[in-house]
Amino acid sequence: MSVEASIVPAGVADAGEIFTVQRAAYLTEAQHYTDPFLPPLTETLQEVRAALTGPTIVLVARLGHRLVGSVRAHLDGDTAHVGRLSVAPDLQGRGVGGRLLTAIEAACAGRVARFTLFTGADSARNLRLYQRHGYRIVSHRPDANGIQLAVLEKPAVSPARTDA
Repeated sequence: MSVEASIVPAGVADAGEIFTVQRAAYLTEAQHYTDPFLPPLTETLQEVRAALTGPTIVLVARLGHRLVGSVRAHLDGDTAHVGRLSVAPDLQGRGVGGRLLTAIEAACAGRVARFTLFTGADSARNLRLYQRHGYRIVSHRPDANGIQLAVLEKPAVSPARTDA
């Protein structure tokens, strides 16, 4: 069953809710691994606020007044680094993550040639989501804590040419 959340740009006032949803979402993710110190779980509220005031693009998903998910993209040259995709645990698997991913790509459209992201190599559900959206695994690497990560990339879709 799909959930029709609205996807909107985040503001600094959303920091607390983003922090809370991110923690809940990544706590579920951390259960797949022996080291519970995934960076999204150790990120502070101040760091979330900083992301909202910097050059990073941050989008949130809302159901009514409830913030139910978020995603970020940092642009570096011709690459958008997508990260911190999180959805409230009670709504995971209901299309919110896919809509956030599509929305962050649209927000970067025309400014980058590719998207890149990473997830835990054992995170089968995350890998399926990203692969459904056209991402392909390009490498594996350990994070700072030794957790094996899958690095994925996707070419950005070029806008249709209108010159004749």
